[in-house]
Amino acid sequence: MIKVGLIGGWHVHAKGYGTMISDHPDCTLSGVWDDDVVRGKELAEELNCPFYSDADELIALSDGVIITSATNQHPELISKAAQQKKNIFTEKVLAVTVKEALQIKQTIEENGVHFTISFPFQAGAGNRAIKKAVEEKLLGTITHLRIRNAHGGSSDDWLPPHFYDKEACGGGAMMDLGAHPMYLIQWLLGMPKTIVSAFTNMKERDVEENAVCVMTFEGGAIAVSETSFVSPRSPYSLEISGTNGFLKVKDSEAYGIINGEEKTIQSEPGIHPMEYWIQSILNNTENDCYGIDEAVRLTAIMEAAYLADEQNKIVELEKII
Repeated sequence: MIKVGLIGGWHVHAKGYGTMISDHPDCTLSGVWDDDVVRGKELAEELNCPFYSDADELIALSDGVIITSATNQHPELISKAAQQKKNIFTEKVLAVTVKEALQIKQTIEENGVHFTISFPFQAGAGNRAIKKAVEEKLLGTITHLRIRNAHGGSSDDWLPPHFYDKEACGGGAMMDLGAHPMYLIQWLLGMPKTIVSAFTNMKERDVEENAVCVMTFEGGAIAVSETSFVSPRSPYSLEISGTNGFLKVKDSEAYGIINGEEKTIQSEPGIHPMEYWIQSILNNTENDCYGIDEAVRLTAIMEAAYLADEQNKIVELEKII
């Protein structure tokens, strides 16, 4: 039985992760820590587990930890857990800067712990069908990729206020919700060469609520990452084009036209990152899809995206990594 500590009640997914652990036959939830005592105690009560006011104490009695704290606390908390030889599951993004991400990577690798970052969209059947098509070169040379992921968390005022705290989050809509298109783009096309950003603020928040990034790649492909906190009921969208045709994601499959013929591509859903982490611990297996290198690459893309917005210019990724 794996004893798992929930480190942070800050993130909106904290309760969901805690429930997943409580319901898992191979895991037990050892407790909750949060720097906000009231919030932490409320979450612990909801999850029917103890609250710990000392993060080190909870880490020490756990086999692994889930990091759902504020993003700017990730470097310290992940390093604490790794140094105690505890396995780590973390919310995205890993860190705000590449410098911090590489420091985390070094600590993870020096201590040999199982690390997984939450990239759940990679497990979606429709997205995996696109991945299959790219790997099998069904579309020929990829020319364009567009992914949109948005909701109305700001316009409908259901996101917690701390999600607009630039120091805690490192950014707004692109850093949070936009992370999903960003890691999918890297998963499908590799690391971009350049990136340019357009971020806007609709309700005078300290962070962007509406954002688009455009990236270029070796070989000439262009990718567009779109996100928003002010787009209620905006559907998820992924469309990809190549010299042989195009595909779109619809529900759990991809459809389009390839070589002049209508085509539907199907794929089985992948393993959710949480289950992937648990199985890697139980079976002592390596992580080849939700690991520390993938986490560092996402941070690099995000740092470049925010630098492009701040400086109003095209940023070359090789200058970030």
